[in-house]
Amino acid sequence: MPSPVSADRSAAQPPGRGSVEALITQARRLRGDVDAVRRDAQNEGSDPEERWQRALYDLALHQLEDLDTHLAQLRDGPEPAPADEPAETLVVRPAVAVGAPRASLLSRVGSAEWNLLTDEASWSGELYQILGLDPDGPALTLDELPSLVVEEDRPTLTRMVTDCLVDAKPIDGEFRVVRPDASVRTVHMMGEPVLGGDGSTTSMWAVLRDVSELRRSQRTVRETRDSLQHHQRQAQTEQRLAVELQEAVLPPWRGSLRLPHQGPRTLDLAAHYLPAATSALIGGDWYDALELSDGATLLSVGDLTGHGVAVTSGMAMLLGAVRGMAMAGAQPGPLLAMLNQLLDATVQPALGSAVCCQYRPETRTLVWAQAGHPAPLLYRDGTGCMLNAPDGVLLGATTGATYGQAEVALEPGDLLLLHTDGLVSGHGGTGAVDRLLDLAPRFGAARSAQDCVRTVVEEFGGAEREDDACVLVAKVTS
Repeated sequence: MPSPVSADRSAAQPPGRGSVEALITQARRLRGDVDAVRRDAQNEGSDPEERWQRALYDLALHQLEDLDTHLAQLRDGPEPAPADEPAETLVVRPAVAVGAPRASLLSRVGSAEWNLLTDEASWSGELYQILGLDPDGPALTLDELPSLVVEEDRPTLTRMVTDCLVDAKPIDGEFRVVRPDASVRTVHMMGEPVLGGDGSTTSMWAVLRDVSELRRSQRTVRETRDSLQHHQRQAQTEQRLAVELQEAVLPPWRGSLRLPHQGPRTLDLAAHYLPAATSALIGGDWYDALELSDGATLLSVGDLTGHGVAVTSGMAMLLGAVRGMAMAGAQPGPLLAMLNQLLDATVQPALGSAVCCQYRPETRTLVWAQAGHPAPLLYRDGTGCMLNAPDGVLLGATTGATYGQAEVALEPGDLLLLHTDGLVSGHGGTGAVDRLLDLAPRFGAARSAQDCVRTVVEEFGGAEREDDACVLVAKVTS
């Protein structure tokens, strides 16, 4: 009895996408040609040779379909995340190269025939190898074959064989077998009954393919895509929570603010949050302006390193602590020291930077301190300069750190710009700070702090932003 020959099991390195597209086109054209020949063969008689030819056509179609599946996996791999979803997603290789051996895109094939009149079975040598049995041993009968099958798959095999023997239906299905070495293989079985002169079934023949690697690769693709989608949904949820938390914590005022609320308005304030070009990078940047009980105004900006819900939550904790300690009367230097102690004591240590300023309108003095943060920029009479920073290390960098304070006398018309370092990162470092200072003439011509913020956003809020940032502008009005 003829036996289908197994395919070459060597595999080359995956070709490029264009080459894979060409291979897919050729495989699909060949599948169409084989299918046309197979349909012609179905109209012929039941001669054993013709029956095996039809079986080989069916087998070729299955192999070409499997090849098409593998090539599509090589070309596409798991579906990428849409452009508007977070970029930090799982990266995987096409499943044809994952987990399973790269030995062959095609399946090992064996054949069998069971004579119902003599209860004899005839197997090809390849079928013995697929099932892991001794080729010198007897072929299993139809009654013995289920002993190799995984228990939960036995009803599937029984139903296929019964439909073939009783109702003369073709066999086309899969089941798993347990080999003597305890390994499990997935087998695809195709076959037909052979009818006698009286119309009864005299024998059954079948070809069996070992499709274990194909099913394993398909399962890997499915599981990888499920995992990818899970990660995307999780990232979207975290993104939404981070945005909602940030919006809840940052000052409720939008646009401009004039302080103090009671008496002459001595400060014109405006601020803006600039998101990164990648919306997934919601971080720990904050800005704040708060009127204190003694008539002073607290100005602060800061940045907790990292991104995501945990960082945004940590930012909310720090900003709440800044507000609480300032309302309790803490000066900027001691306030940052206590903030450092708080960050050092958290369960998940982190690093942060901040600038805290207190402006006293009655003397027009600014007392400020910094913790590893860019110093405020002062604009006066059409020119700008960076304030000389007192000592101060990053928050959370060392236990027991102390922070110096500096005092600056301001004048009506002066403008202060506070920002987080994300504003100038990716814009040339020191050169970007010079660009900020060069905005002095435009700031001098601006009517309000809000106009100044708009100018900053125009210059630094483009699509190339690598990180999120905050900017806070305070203009002394009297």
